[in-house]
Amino acid sequence: MSTIEEIKARINIVDLVSESVQLRRSGKNYTGFCPFHPNTRTPAFAVFPESGTWRCFGQCNEGGDIFKFVMKKENWEFPEALRHLAEKAGVELKPPTPAEKIIAEEHDALRALLEEAVTYYRHQLFNTPAGKPALEYLHQRGLNPETIEKFGLGYAPDSWDAINDYFKSRNYSRQDLVDSGLVSERDDGGAYDRFRNRIMFPIRDERGRMAGFGARILDPNDVPKFLNSPQTPVFDKGHLLYGLDLGRKAIRTQDQAVIVEGYLDVIVLHQAGFENTVSPMGTALTDHQLYLLKRFSHRIVLALDPDAAGFQATLRGLEIARQTLDRSPEAVFDARGLLGYEARLQADIRVTTLPEGMDPDEVVRRDPNEWVQILKNAKPVVLHVMDTLAAASDLSDPKIKDEIARQVLPLIRDISSPVERDTYLQRLARLLRVDERALLDEAASRRRQPVRKRSGYRQPSSKAQPPLLEKRSVTSNYAQEAHALGVLLRRPDLIFQVDRKLQEYGLSRLTPADFQHADHQAIMRLIQESIDQDATEPLQFVMSKLSLPMMELADELLARTADLDPSHERVAEEIIRILLELRRKTVCQTIDYHRFLIEEAQSQENPPEVVQYNQIMVQLISTRMKLDKALG
Repeated sequence: MSTIEEIKARINIVDLVSESVQLRRSGKNYTGFCPFHPNTRTPAFAVFPESGTWRCFGQCNEGGDIFKFVMKKENWEFPEALRHLAEKAGVELKPPTPAEKIIAEEHDALRALLEEAVTYYRHQLFNTPAGKPALEYLHQRGLNPETIEKFGLGYAPDSWDAINDYFKSRNYSRQDLVDSGLVSERDDGGAYDRFRNRIMFPIRDERGRMAGFGARILDPNDVPKFLNSPQTPVFDKGHLLYGLDLGRKAIRTQDQAVIVEGYLDVIVLHQAGFENTVSPMGTALTDHQLYLLKRFSHRIVLALDPDAAGFQATLRGLEIARQTLDRSPEAVFDARGLLGYEARLQADIRVTTLPEGMDPDEVVRRDPNEWVQILKNAKPVVLHVMDTLAAASDLSDPKIKDEIARQVLPLIRDISSPVERDTYLQRLARLLRVDERALLDEAASRRRQPVRKRSGYRQPSSKAQPPLLEKRSVTSNYAQEAHALGVLLRRPDLIFQVDRKLQEYGLSRLTPADFQHADHQAIMRLIQESIDQDATEPLQFVMSKLSLPMMELADELLARTADLDPSHERVAEEIIRILLELRRKTVCQTIDYHRFLIEEAQSQENPPEVVQYNQIMVQLISTRMKLDKALG
């Protein structure tokens, strides 16, 4: 038994949840009010002792095991929840390896150096003549002294060796400064300060630990306008969001995260009381950044400037499926990428645009209520695209109508919810003033276009016995999840084959959310990351990212599938069937609980909730029908 399994065996999920949630027995399960969102009428939170899992069937729409419960309750990542529950269960975690200790110590040393740099740059801003123009600029942008102090802003002197000389005098080596990203090396072997004559913005991770710096020019002739720390052992801009350390509490409390473009936008909005604001620091949004936000809220608003969300950018963005928002070198709004994120993260991503020629900080300084209204007017991605295309088009021209339909219909088709699809289709028909049947015919004709089949891929046989299990009993959710993960660890490329087949069935792609157990979700997320990089062999990449307890689990997953031939074509069929069965169990469980919620809402004489839950039931039954058809 692995350490993680031992912890689960020792901790009763009902006892754990009951420490913060009042539960009542309902058959073999327990119900209560969700602790993660306001709810005092209908008990939409359920605990299932048999599987050791919980789920919120209300606003959160999340669930998991004991680890996921603690992670969500405390805003912790898996390692923190693991340590807490191990101590609670009396299970001794294996100490880190010597290599892990060395890496942790090196990272701590770099963070300590960066903290000293924050102090140095702050001194330059407040206490030197050279820093006075930078301080005046910050005051002109509306920042008060308390805000400047809160965000730790500073000034980098206009010198090639000021920071270099300062830290050398404090016995830091050149390599320390290079590793921290504070200095850069010349080709001739020398070194120079990376940041010169710039306003300095300390960048911290979501836990408040120093990671690097962003820097803005003061001299308009300097380039680039913004400069970040380079990639370092503690700074990866794709894994960080500026302001999240200070905004995480507000994001969770308000159940909304707002993404803006720049450092000063974040700071001014925080100062005005809008602390649920973060920035990707002028770079493309990444899966990791959105996963970070999803830990605090599934409601995300992109506040885009008109250029990024404009007509031409929208058209360009529809053709790009990987990047969400790319501002370097050209702003691209990618609707399809956003819809992909919505599906994978089960998030509600909306888009709003700013007044022409204005940044968020200018809007909020002019009128904070205007900012509130802008966020309130944020639209779902598909509606934003429709309205943007329509605003710049002559809708009396049949060819323009056809072009807009060709742009929007693929987005509607990508949406998993049949209710949403139907609603958007009706909205598009009204917008273009055409018969809805014409749009359905257009969508059907595009679906009938031949798709090139890839060699080596077979249609799974619905009547075939689950192959290659050889008397292995895979009955419980945990065992099924473990078996699927064991195969995917060996053959991560099977994810593409699984995704294609799921989409053929009209179902969403494979995501970590397909797994109920937090340890399995963490490994699945790493497997997906492993196929998005090409620097390291996928299994090596996954193992290199795991702590010792998680490595122990991964070894066990690999051992479960040691007798299988992962290259056998029927293995993919087996994985698909397991995932379909897991989804069907979850959907059936959700349907059963929503019947209970409808009865509760009816007894409370709450018609709006009855309507809401009935609408959800329609979607759930539609999904179950697709799963039944797929499973044969």
